Amino acid sequence: MSRPANPVTVPLADYSPQHFLLAVVDGVATVTLNRPERKNPLTFESYRELTDFFRACAFDDAVKTIVVAGAGGNFSSGGDVFEIIGPLVKMDTKGLTAFTRMTGDLVKAMRACPQPIVAAVEGICAGAGAIIAMASDMRLAASGAKVAFLFNKVGLAGCDMGACAILPRIIGQSRASELLYTGRFMTAEEGERWGFFSRIVTPEQVLPQAQILARQVAEGPTFANTMTKRMLAMEWAMSVEEAIEAEAVAQALCMTTADFERAFEAFANKVKPVFRGD
Repeated sequence: MSRPANPVTVPLADYSPQHFLLAVVDGVATVTLNRPERKNPLTFESYRELTDFFRACAFDDAVKTIVVAGAGGNFSSGGDVFEIIGPLVKMDTKGLTAFTRMTGDLVKAMRACPQPIVAAVEGICAGAGAIIAMASDMRLAASGAKVAFLFNKVGLAGCDMGACAILPRIIGQSRASELLYTGRFMTAEEGERWGFFSRIVTPEQVLPQAQILARQVAEGPTFANTMTKRMLAMEWAMSVEEAIEAEAVAQALCMTTADFERAFEAFANKVKPVFRGD
């Protein structure tokens, strides 16, 4: 489980990943998992490079939002059976714990990254692929997309990479329990009805629509969007009273930004505000 050969560097627009595709346009970074012949499975190396990428996002102010997608009509089939699961059965407890912590680091990096993340889910989205979609801030589905938390199917618990903490908060305890205990696929229609997906579009439109959504967010006040993401995460562990106080402080900070003043001036002049992220 060696480190990737090229550590992630900023600006991300100039970075060339080894284990996924990356394009930065108009403040939107599009990450494409790119092993279409295998339905875009993850490897030890791609886990690490993705984690490093999301950590690096905090240091690139030019990236406002992120879209995650898969190449070739599928999102991701999860951990590669031969490149990951095969080696795991030969590891000792210490090595296995290092691996499971490493995979969890990807979710931590996604949640800690200040930019909102939009997942464009098409085709198969399973195992760790389902986790990446789950860890995103917003999710769009292509018609026919199927999501499964498959850990139960390979003899493992559903408590992987934060699934037991995050999934019930998105779709509810009973529905999350059903998916985690059975490992069955959730259809796009179920996912939309249950709140996992914001909406369903055609396969041809899922990536463009995700990028449009990401661009809409990117055009907003960057500091305020970052604060929204941070508070959405922090308030899981707060009482309502604590959350209201924390939001008061967060909103007061946002009121000190130039973007807040720009919004007022634009409103007074009856024009659309142009936010600059300061």
